[in-house]
Amino acid sequence: MSDATPRKYDPIAVSSESTVVAEYIPDAVGASSYQSEAELERELIRLLQSQAYEYLPITSEAQLVANLRTQLEVLNSVTFSDAEWEQFFSERIAGANDGIVEKTVRIQEDHVQLLKRDDGSVKNILLIDKQNIHNNRLQVINQYEIGQGEGGSARSNRYDVTVLVNGLPMVHIELKRRGVDIREAFNQIDRYQRDSFWAGSGLFEYVQLFVISNGTLTKYYSNTTRRQHLSEAAGSKRVRKTSNSFEFTSWWADAQNKPIQDLSAFAKTFFAKHALLNILTKYCVLTADRMLLVMRPYQIVATERILQKIDISTNYKTLGTVAVGGYVWHTTGSGKTLTSFKAAQLASKLPSVDKVLFVVDRKDLDYQTMREYDRFEKGAANSNTSTAVLKKQLEDPGARIIITTIQKLSTFIAANKGHAIYDGHVVIIFDECHRSQFGDMHTAITKAFKRYNLFGFTGTPIFAANSGSGGNPQLKTTEQAFGEKLHTYTIVDAITDKNVLPFRIDYVNTIKVGNVVDKQVSAIDTEKALLAPERISRIVKYTLEHFDQKTKRAEHYTLGERRVRGFNALFATASIEAARTYYNHFQLQQEGLPSDKRLKVGLIYSYGANDAVEDGALDEEGFDTGALSMDARSFLEDAIQDYNDMFGTSFDTSADRFQNYYKDLSLKLKTREIDLVIVVNMFLTGFDATTLNTLFVDKNLRAHGLIQAYSRTNRILNSVKTYGNIVSFRDLEEETNDAIALFGNKDARGVVLLKPYGEYYNDYAEKVTELLNAFPLGQPIIGEAAQKEFIALFGAILRLQNILTSFDEFTGNAILTDRQGQDYRSVYLDLYAEFRKDKDADKEQINDDVVFEIELIKQVEINVDYILMLVQKYRDERGDGDDKEIRAEISRAVDASPTLRNKKDLIEDFVDSLSVDGEIDQEWRAFIAAKREAELDTIINEENLRPDETRVFVETAFRDGHIRTSGTAITKVLPPVSRFSADGGHGEKKQRVIQKLGAFFERFFGLSQGAE
Repeated sequence: MSDATPRKYDPIAVSSESTVVAEYIPDAVGASSYQSEAELERELIRLLQSQAYEYLPITSEAQLVANLRTQLEVLNSVTFSDAEWEQFFSERIAGANDGIVEKTVRIQEDHVQLLKRDDGSVKNILLIDKQNIHNNRLQVINQYEIGQGEGGSARSNRYDVTVLVNGLPMVHIELKRRGVDIREAFNQIDRYQRDSFWAGSGLFEYVQLFVISNGTLTKYYSNTTRRQHLSEAAGSKRVRKTSNSFEFTSWWADAQNKPIQDLSAFAKTFFAKHALLNILTKYCVLTADRMLLVMRPYQIVATERILQKIDISTNYKTLGTVAVGGYVWHTTGSGKTLTSFKAAQLASKLPSVDKVLFVVDRKDLDYQTMREYDRFEKGAANSNTSTAVLKKQLEDPGARIIITTIQKLSTFIAANKGHAIYDGHVVIIFDECHRSQFGDMHTAITKAFKRYNLFGFTGTPIFAANSGSGGNPQLKTTEQAFGEKLHTYTIVDAITDKNVLPFRIDYVNTIKVGNVVDKQVSAIDTEKALLAPERISRIVKYTLEHFDQKTKRAEHYTLGERRVRGFNALFATASIEAARTYYNHFQLQQEGLPSDKRLKVGLIYSYGANDAVEDGALDEEGFDTGALSMDARSFLEDAIQDYNDMFGTSFDTSADRFQNYYKDLSLKLKTREIDLVIVVNMFLTGFDATTLNTLFVDKNLRAHGLIQAYSRTNRILNSVKTYGNIVSFRDLEEETNDAIALFGNKDARGVVLLKPYGEYYNDYAEKVTELLNAFPLGQPIIGEAAQKEFIALFGAILRLQNILTSFDEFTGNAILTDRQGQDYRSVYLDLYAEFRKDKDADKEQINDDVVFEIELIKQVEINVDYILMLVQKYRDERGDGDDKEIRAEISRAVDASPTLRNKKDLIEDFVDSLSVDGEIDQEWRAFIAAKREAELDTIINEENLRPDETRVFVETAFRDGHIRTSGTAITKVLPPVSRFSADGGHGEKKQRVIQKLGAFFERFFGLSQGAE
């Protein structure tokens, strides 16, 4: 910060109550002896006791409920009569129809519940005290047991360590001994959520946070990271478990972003009483979709530093200067909106603050932020479309948080001199402060408001090194405009923590342009040369050839309710003229292709789309199509008409409809309904689509513009998406390295980019050679040690292959043949089944130290689509007698697919039943429907089940994606039992029916919908 003005005060200790420790220095070297899981657990409990947690030796639900009653009585200074407690417990805590969602809402939003007293009066009962967090009492229990059959068909489970807050289980810790993969603890919790958390009174559904640890590594996550529990009552489809959940677990860290991974260090910091209670009461966000998000350490630090700034400046009466604000540098993609929202939300609750203004730039950020804000808190953001609405909101004491654009705010200021709001205490937060806030608007805002705190969030700050040469010399850098830097979380931190993906960059040399040194003078001519039709044509050809590989079109994953194939891409061009030329060439080269083979290509640009501005920023594109040349506008009109034809929409370039086109196009990018969008600058900043994984670049980028554009591709989605791909048709290597050095740190380069192809390939070649030598095909793998070695080795090869397939050079250079790959996969799956087969008998010991890369096997999933394609080919070629080769290929494909093997006979019967003509798809659906009906009838008859109830039960299972074995649904299916038999063999019968219906479900799931 510049030292022009002397600081009047310097707070000595800001706060001992910071949730995240400033710096964690681990103890000197610890124990060296082997530690069992039980010892790890004892050590954790001892640490918690030393931090004022009371240890409770309870193991049954009755004890848990009795303790809850006592704790709530103490917290609320009340004594329940038995009748009052009975009613309060059954209605306000453990309602029969409450699930995880209702209980989470109770903790996050309705923590004050009403108690009807025996005398008819009503009293407020706090479940958790959010005002004075130290009034809450923390207790710890371990080895709590849910018995077999408690609450329906719960499996008996024993939970490791649970933290109770005022008697309610709110944090659950699952431990594995050191040396065991931490994912095992994650999977264990998943099993509990499925099998038993809901059992009995369902108090364990109050757990808000999970902690998993193997002593060495410790992570935390919220109760809905694992899967969205959508209440069945709403009749909504249960969202199928995606493969992306473990990716969303978080490390705890200190304020320098150093991860605190060891369990004892984690216990001393995360489980410090004030830290844990702050996280539970302040730093969780329950979104409008009823998903619970828990903030990461860097987000919490930034939020608290903003709140401290506001507090200190209020106490010292120093509002209204740059010195009482500051900026937060959190890299693009690390969750800035959530952080800025929390800061705004908590600031709006401070008694001294009158209003929080959340200022966004440009309309697209307005939509984006509005949607995000609305997700976090319905109605917190009354976005205003006109200055009149903004004026009304500024005058309404009830509107505590207002979202507006910088343009609207400056219009309001110009039109309302001397307005009363300028004298109020206003906190102004800029969501992206690296762009146009450095001009006259910024000056106008800081002149008008008298008592403000000004904060900015940015992923790419303007430093001296990347500042421009024009403009106000006092407002050159982010620090000059917003004050000191409050917290930093760089792109390197985010990649190291796996909160964003690394980039992989291909530089594709397309043309020798001669040695152009003076960029300013000859930039125009150079651009002309770069637009030569043969060059563009070559680039489009290259893009079309490599598109499927870059966007991983061979792989499937679930997005919402849909199965989709691979990801999508942006194509960034240097000018409107370039964008048009590219669009034409894509149309031309795809002309002869059948429509299902053609990429869906969109185009968008608007006025103001120049090449990168001198300081590295991307020029703003407004929504003003009126300022386009006639030529450019009519071309855009035609491209939008192509889009309308493709999607059945009716947009054009008139002001409103163009905005709606923008919205619709951005939505189709997010939902993976369009393959490639050609842009000039739009979508390259502030736009988020997790399904986007590739950026093709034919324009000059540098500094923050480059990082912004590249960062469109590296949002985490699932285990199929491993990094963001950049394919550059210009030599941007130096600019890339400079930008990464600037926004990471000097040694950042190694982390952000993937290693070169050669290193992965050498590693792959070594491992495959080892595999072929140590485990030749056709020879059994004897003994558990050898089997585990094989699993580890083949798993590593699968992972390397996953990365290598995205390099062009790998094509044709795989060492294992397809057949060898399939054969090794079969051995691998066989071992997987072996290791898993006793899983019901003894959950704890199975698979503790074996990590299977089943996800990666499923990525080369041969699905129904693929089989039907082979079948079509089979029929086309079967005209003259059977074609054995394709028939064998179908069988092989089925064998290679873990999810289709139990459906093999169905597929083979179908192939035999084919008629000579007719639609394959329709025949398949009719065939499966008939088979399904016949097999279900057989089960109903054999087990004497109730036909209608059984059909409803099965339909529900196909809708939800799993068989519901708990609750009353299954009992409705069973025939009535005689009251006189001991239990009528009921339990045994029920298990048998569950098993049969389960096998039936597994066999037909994924087939019934036709070609998914």
